[in-house]
Parts: sequence; C-alpha cells; structure tokens
Amino acid sequence: MITSATIDKIFETARIEEVVADFVQMKRVGGNYRGLSPFTNEKTPSFYVSPAKQIYKCFSSGNGGNVVGFLMELEKMSYPEALRYLADRYGIEVEETVQTDEQKEQRSRRETLYLVNEFAAKFFVGLLHKHEEGVGVGLSYFKERGFTDESIKTFELGYSLKSSDALAREAQSAGYQLDAFLELGLVMENERGQYDRFRERVMFPIHNLSGRVAGFGGRTLRSDKKIAKYINSPESEIYNKSKLLYGLYQARKSIVKEDRVYLVEGYTDVISFHQAGVTNTVATSGTSLTVEQVQQIKRLTNNVTILFDGDAAGIKASMRGIDMFLQEGLHVHTLLFPDGEDPDGFARTRGSEVLKAFLRDEVSDFLLFKTKYLLAEADGSPLKKAEAIREIARTLSLMPNEVDRDVYIRESSKLLETEENLLKGEVERIRAKELKSRDKQRERKPREQKIEVVHTPAISEKDIPVTYSQEEKLLELLLNHGHKMLNFILIDEHGALTEPSDVPESVASYIVQELEADGLTFQHKAFADIFQPFHEAVLEEQPLPELKTFLRHEDPDVVKQVIDLTDERYKLSDWEKKGIYPKSRDVVLEREVRESVLRFKEKMLQTIIEQQKNRWEEEGVGEEESAEIFKEIAQLSDLKRMIQRMLGQEV
Repeated sequence: MITSATIDKIFETARIEEVVADFVQMKRVGGNYRGLSPFTNEKTPSFYVSPAKQIYKCFSSGNGGNVVGFLMELEKMSYPEALRYLADRYGIEVEETVQTDEQKEQRSRRETLYLVNEFAAKFFVGLLHKHEEGVGVGLSYFKERGFTDESIKTFELGYSLKSSDALAREAQSAGYQLDAFLELGLVMENERGQYDRFRERVMFPIHNLSGRVAGFGGRTLRSDKKIAKYINSPESEIYNKSKLLYGLYQARKSIVKEDRVYLVEGYTDVISFHQAGVTNTVATSGTSLTVEQVQQIKRLTNNVTILFDGDAAGIKASMRGIDMFLQEGLHVHTLLFPDGEDPDGFARTRGSEVLKAFLRDEVSDFLLFKTKYLLAEADGSPLKKAEAIREIARTLSLMPNEVDRDVYIRESSKLLETEENLLKGEVERIRAKELKSRDKQRERKPREQKIEVVHTPAISEKDIPVTYSQEEKLLELLLNHGHKMLNFILIDEHGALTEPSDVPESVASYIVQELEADGLTFQHKAFADIFQPFHEAVLEEQPLPELKTFLRHEDPDVVKQVIDLTDERYKLSDWEKKGIYPKSRDVVLEREVRESVLRFKEKMLQTIIEQQKNRWEEEGVGEEESAEIFKEIAQLSDLKRMIQRMLGQEV
C-alpha cells in the first residue's frame, strides 16, 4: 500500500488545473477554469475547476471531486492507480508498505492487464535496441524512415522477434501466468500450443489519454502479400479501438496550446509530424473515425484539420469524418497533399519549415474542399451536380448552430451556382425529415419507459436513509461553520427555551454532544465517514479536521458530498426575506444549528417509533412484551411532541 506520507506529498504537489488540462480544454473565468464536461456530450460548458480549492465540479453529470477522483471517474483508474499516475507525472517517489498476499490478490484486474501490456512494451523496446535481430531489422527500418532516437523513445517503438514464442517464454520466466497475455491477444493458442501474436513485426504501442499502454499495432516488414501489413490488439477490457486515437497522449498538451488538432491516418504520419515540430497531430490508425474519437478531440479543441493524401477511397472515407465533426459542433478545415505524397513522406522529405508553411497556406475550409471535390466528380453532368447539391445540403443540415449554418448556406449557393433559397429549402427539408424520424423513434418506445436523468445520486434510492436531508444539513453546518463559537440557547427539562448560555461553544461541539447524549449516529455511509472525524475531535478535545482532510479522502463519494456541502449555494437561511430581523448573523446561525439538531432527533424518533410499531404487530409477541413495547412507543411519542413544540410546530 502507498504510505500516507507519499499520499500527502502527491496531493500537496499535484495541481488539479494542470492535470485536468491534459484531458479538457478550459478557459479561465475569474478565479476558476471552465470547459465542456468530459463525462457527458454537452454543448454548453458546465465543467468547473477551482485552483484555490483544488477540486472540480461538473454540473452536467453531477460529478465532483479532487484530482485523484477526476482520474478515477474519467480514466476508470483505481485509487492506487490514480496516485501512481500523479506521482509519475510530478516525479514523486512512491513509498509503499509491505503488502500481504491478500492485498496483492485484491489489486485491480484492470491494473493487472495494464501491467502486462507495460511488460510487453518494455520487452519489445529491449529487443529493438539490444537483440541482434531487433537492431538489424527493426531499428534499421525506423532509422531508414528517418525516425530519431528521441522519437523512438517518445512513442516507445519496439520489435517482436521472428521466434514463435519469445514473449510467452519471457513472460513465464518472469513469473507471469499467461492468462492475461491470452486475454490481451499478445499470446495466441491453437492445438499445437501457445505462440506470440506479433511475430517479426515492428511494434507501435497505443496509449490511452493517461499514457498507459492499452494495446499494440504491429507492422510486418516482409513483402509477402498474404500477410496482413498491420495487425492490432483485439478488443479487451482496456483496449477499445473506437475510443482511442494514436498519438493523442503525446499530442494532448500541444493540441490545447495550439487550439487545433491535425488528423492523419497512420502511425508513421503521426511520428513524422511530431518530429517535424507539428506535435498536435493524431491518427485514426487506419480505422474509420468514430463519434467517441471525435468527442475525445472535442475535449481538447474545437478546431480540427483533416489531412488527405490524394487517395480517392481515403478522401471519401474521410468525408464521413467531416460530417461527424460538424454534428458535434467543431470547426473543420481540410488539406490535400500533392498527388503521390502522403503526410509521412512530405514531412520527411520537405522538412519542418516547408511542412509548417504548407499547413498554413494550403489549408481550406471544409465546405470549399468538399464542394470542389464533388463538382470535379460531377464533371459537368447535370444529374451528378444535382447529387452534389443534395450532398452539400445534407452536410450543412448537420451543423447544430443556426448562425453558422446560415452563413455556410450563402457561401455554398455561390460555389454551387444555385439559388440560396433553393439550397436553404433543401437543408430545412432534410432537418425536418430527421426531426420527424427522431420523433417516430420516441413514439415507438414503450410508454412506461422513462428518460434516464444524467445526474444520478451517489447511492441507489433504496439505500438512502429517511434521515438523509437532516444528516446532510448537519454536515453542511459542521463543514462550513464547525469552528464558530456561539452562545447556544439552553433548554430546560420541560423542553422550554431559556436564556443563552454564558459559556460559548463551537458549532461542532454542540452538534456532536447533542447526538452523543442521545446515542444517535448517521445512517448514510458517506455522511457517517465525514461525521466521524468531527465526533472524535470533539470527544478527544482535539483540533477539528480541516477541509483538505475530506478532499483527500480515498472514497470519491465522500469527496463529492463534501464539495456539494461546501458549495456557495449552501448559505444560512435569509430570515429577513421572511420578515424576521435577527440582531446578528450569530443569532441566525445559532437558531439554524439548534433547529437542525432537533429535526434530526425528530426524524430519528419517528423511525424508532415505526420500528417499534412493526415489532408490536409481529406474530408471537406476548402480552408482557406487547405492553412493554406500547409503553416505549408512548414515551417516544411524548418526546417527539416536545421536540415539535420546541420547533414551533402544532401538535
């Protein structure tokens, strides 16, 4: 386990605004940062990061937490995984206590898969630089491609031997079981035994956004056309090719800084561009672009430039990508390389300055590119031109912003040499048809089906105790006003309010002592975890816990609850709006604390009374026990009525 000293150092060093900026494009708004939620596909920014408090709050999804919680929620890391990620990012040495066998077994399954991939990646890197075959075949290939040592290191390029089971043997000799290797597709199995999937190939590790190796791509260097040029890892718990973009981990900071991403097709395109100084470049790795990949880009920038290499089939496939970006509200530009050239070759042969000038001067708006391309394909044919107009109208119909759509309709009508009203009518017809289609889909849903709300409670409804609201209010007072010293109004033995005490008492002490006197505890787990440090501090006469104690808690639900309870929207009741004019804010706070404690007690009494009534109604309860239960219910009811009088309720 990671030591508490290391955990404290990680929290003290890590800056949430820096970590979140690796995943989300944000703009400064006052003392905070704001951006689009990485948890939902929203159009309006509702995701906030507070550098002062070192927390984030997402009003779209209801999520909130510290820097560790952010990584756990977004990247599905475990608590230790998130801590290690931050330690690595900030160069902090991780100290660990000795783990028992049971603790070792409890380590996350996902963590095991990542560790296996990392073992394989290091093995392939070692072969590339130290094995005769790796150096002579793999490293020579990368050097011929013009890749520098720095690029090879940055992208963790490697080599897999011709031998059928080199990785499998190395893994077993290192003490690994091959189950995880088989699951990840690193090792295959048939009737003859186990063998390596990536044999005699140069290796391209594919990283997720947090930098961990999720999968691999392997390129054969043989000219045999029967062998697939590229093969990739199969889908697994940690590798989903539709959600990953090659080079995004290495490019993420540059994308945010430049506020633009260049989208290419292959691994070598990305590496050559990075080497030429265009580090805000990513690739689809030869697969069709997906909505999930578009949304990953949208987290970091709203501006994308799609690069085409002149291949007609590739251009048509990328046209679909343009539509996806437009549908998500991104601004799209395109660039076509000269015939016979691709991004990789252009970057290597022309050099950094020529490449950057080309990207700057030859880029065009997606509309101009698509219109020219479709008109060239029409080649003067009226029917094909009509098809081109309909295709442009369909693309424009995808744009969610009405102003942008209107501007592009005007420009398109000029390029297509057609009437603006005609094109606009076609666009609106397509949009109306799409809307009608969505309405019909909704109608086909069963009536009893309810729309799922984006924000869900931290615990399921059946687990929410009846005292939830009262516990929440008491914790809000403890967290925001626990240190405040007040002269609380005394209550006599008959439940009547008397004079304020001469001795001031802290809000925390009053709440803890009142609940302790009646033996009351919180029922909600996260609330109980928050209350416990206050309870111990008061009873042991120790300093009250600081806010950072809770914001660094291992349980994300505790962190989320604390953030919600210390949010600015939780303020003392505005009594003046109700026609009540207290002498001071202390009077307001004293009354709020006192009445909140009473309401909690009232709710708890009602719960106990209901439990006793249920006992009374059970079969097999004898007369003597029944009389005892009835007596207890009567006493509890009297106590409840006294509390209600203190609260000014009619009884």
